[in-house]
This record gives sequence, C-alpha cells and structure tokens, in this order.
Amino acid sequence: QVQLVESGGGLVQAGGSLRLSCAASGRTFSSYAMGWFRQAPGKEREFVAAITWSGGHTYYADSVKGRFTISRDNAKNMVYLQMNNLKPEDTAVYYCAATSAAYYYRNRASYDYWGQGTQVTVSS
Repeated sequence: QVQLVESGGGLVQAGGSLRLSCAASGRTFSSYAMGWFRQAPGKEREFVAAITWSGGHTYYADSVKGRFTISRDNAKNMVYLQMNNLKPEDTAVYYCAATSAAYYYRNRASYDYWGQGTQVTVSS
C-alpha cells in the first residue's frame, strides 16, 4: 500500500515557476515508478511526466518537454515536478501516482495509487 500527498501548487503568472512535491508513505516506495498527471476543468486527466523506480529514465508529454522536470529521492520517499516557463494552458489539478508496472507509464490505467491532487493556476 502506498499513500501519496501532493503539495506546492498555487497561483503563478505566465513565465513563472513552481515546484510540486509528492510525499509517499510505505516501505516499498523505491519499487514503484512514479508519474504526474493533470486534469483541467472539463477535460480528461492527462499524462505529464513519469520516472522509473531508479530514476534512470524519465518520460514527458510533448506539451511540457523542455519546461518540466521530474525527479525523485528514494531516501526521502519524495517525487518532484519542477515546472518552468509556465503557460495558462498548464492550469489544472496535478496528481501524483504510483505504478508497479514496468512500462505503459503514459497510460493512467497503469497506475495503482493516486494522491488527492494540488491546484496549479497560471494567469496570463
């Protein structure tokens, strides 16, 4: 069992930065790949970024590539999403998720555990 709690969301102007954090409970955290998804009002929840259990491989949606960076600290049971050059279209609730799968990281159905989400609002 893994419990996830996101933090770090807020209101920022376009071009600004935010760093989201996800605190995980459970002694097996390091065995899970981790992902970030987001959901804007009236839209489907979409993949943003993922990182393998070791941190050796990362994956990004095309819309955030070059602006967002996912990282993890297994010693602290933490996952982070550094978001730079934010745009109004990045406005959404951001969710942290954990998966025991070895692939299909872009598919939300692959994920076993989800956090409650944190709101990110980017003003123009």
